[in-house]
Amino acid sequence: MSDERPADTFRRAVGAATRALAGAHDLEVKFGGDRDALARGRVMLPDPPEKLSPAEAARLRGKADALALRLALHDAGRHQHAAPPGARAGPLHDAAEQARGAALGARDMRGVAGNLDAALIERCRREGWNQADDRQSALLADAVSMLVRERITGRPAPDDARGLMQVWREDVEAAAGGALDALAEAAGAQTRFAAALRQVLRDLDLTDELGEESEDSEDDQTDDDSGVEQDPHSGEDDGDQEPEGGEDDQPEDARGTASDSDEIDYAQDSQTRVEAQDEPGDARQASRPNWVQSPGDDPDAYRVFTRAFDEVIHANDLCDGEELTRLRRNLDQHLKGLEAAVGRLANRLQRKLMARQQRSWAFDQEEGVLDPARLTRVILDPMQPLSFKQEQEMAFRDTVVTLLLDNSGSMRGRPILVAAACADILARTLERCGVKTEILGFTTRAWKGGRAKEEWLAQGKPPHPGRLNDLRHIIYKGADAPWRRARPNLGLMLRDGLVKENIDGEAVLWAHQRLLARPEQRRILMVISDGAPVDDGTQSANSPAYLEKHLREVIEMIETRSDVELLAIGIGHDVTRYYRKAVTIVDVEQLAGAITAQLADLFERDPRPARPGRDGRRAGAR
Repeated sequence: MSDERPADTFRRAVGAATRALAGAHDLEVKFGGDRDALARGRVMLPDPPEKLSPAEAARLRGKADALALRLALHDAGRHQHAAPPGARAGPLHDAAEQARGAALGARDMRGVAGNLDAALIERCRREGWNQADDRQSALLADAVSMLVRERITGRPAPDDARGLMQVWREDVEAAAGGALDALAEAAGAQTRFAAALRQVLRDLDLTDELGEESEDSEDDQTDDDSGVEQDPHSGEDDGDQEPEGGEDDQPEDARGTASDSDEIDYAQDSQTRVEAQDEPGDARQASRPNWVQSPGDDPDAYRVFTRAFDEVIHANDLCDGEELTRLRRNLDQHLKGLEAAVGRLANRLQRKLMARQQRSWAFDQEEGVLDPARLTRVILDPMQPLSFKQEQEMAFRDTVVTLLLDNSGSMRGRPILVAAACADILARTLERCGVKTEILGFTTRAWKGGRAKEEWLAQGKPPHPGRLNDLRHIIYKGADAPWRRARPNLGLMLRDGLVKENIDGEAVLWAHQRLLARPEQRRILMVISDGAPVDDGTQSANSPAYLEKHLREVIEMIETRSDVELLAIGIGHDVTRYYRKAVTIVDVEQLAGAITAQLADLFERDPRPARPGRDGRRAGAR
């Protein structure tokens, strides 16, 4: 051991401490990449540098401690059962639960508190919370998370979160201060905490996003004054079962989550944000369609049998860096004949965008950049004032584009290669022009139904089960991630066993919700697919058009009630029957030109006119 490098010693020590804090001695702790997350029961941590400073060590220990505490103090099943369906309430619920676990650990363990503070300060700086001065850059879920931490630990928010708290603290305290106090008192028990959190959401005027409001009102009348909810998983009064101590009652849950968890921890990673994943906006959600409401007894209403085995995962979590590099080299070899043609089309798009940028000047201004074209006036008449020009911000600069790629088995081979090439080059091109680009993929984790279908069979095949497969939604490139960092991830599409079946409706809805969380004024969603949704497990237990009907409902909602601009490209199959703005190509060689032409046409047109929302503001405005 005397020859062991300091970084290896640190990895070994952090791994041991993480397993001890999580209460799971067989927990896998893996180092690599540049982010921290829980993936399928594994703890993923950034690789420590060879020369590790005390500050860097504390930050990395803080990330490890936060994940360990989530394993020890969080039950995914209870959390999912209690989660509200709303687009704003859901992320707030996730953020508060994440803060609860970290705060309980910080309150009871001084060393853990210091590590968590170091990791939190790093996140504050990364997110720019100190400079936040409006509600586009300061999100309500983050502010509530910080207030939950303050109340449980008694520790003030870091100075680096000053801007975030100035934007939200006064309004949140005035509306929900008492409910937040009650929330902190219930922090020791997850189910009681979730019940108390519902009151916080009501006080923040999010009652319409809680779901099943009539049942909630009946529960309020039948529950006693303590506000304790019954835990459907235990069948006993959770308030009597779990004391408020915070630690003595948690290890029993912790033993299960380390081995049973098959989901990504959305709240921990700021780039994932679903998860932030999907961060809330003030007025982004249109009236909710039926897939986020209780389906009731309607057998045709879209429902999901269980989400316990779904995952939203970054591409670099599905295989290690070495394999990604190898797959990327393989992709580059396949694309040698295509890259030149696609590159020329991408350059044409860039020239169009840059031409708009170069023409966007306001002349004859009193200040700005000196306009040399008008200097002759001063020479001819010295009494003439100097003329200045100012560059105006064009609409395309405040734009985000999401490319949603079908990763199903029917895309295997040439179609997936061309889709990867276009996504790669367009991301690079749009980044040069100041347009942020996100690249997402969707498939399932199994053929013909996965663990969800196994549970359905074990329960005796109840009728109208809804979706019976496990979703796999992949983030190849986040909107804020630089292209050079995400470039290797696209090689994952060539990995054997990745592509399976496709459930398009939920994938489009997921990408749409991620776009709603973005601060950009203009949002564009481009779907690249080769046909209708197909999942044998779901379609064999429901009506044959079950998934197709849901896809049409999602598309109709986005096209008529959202300010996200939706377009689609079908490969070998007509997708115009689903999407209002779509193009179908027969030869995959045409894909590059189709994508570029669609985007070029979109940027040449003015965005759709603003539509007033229910509160009188433009739908989607923050």
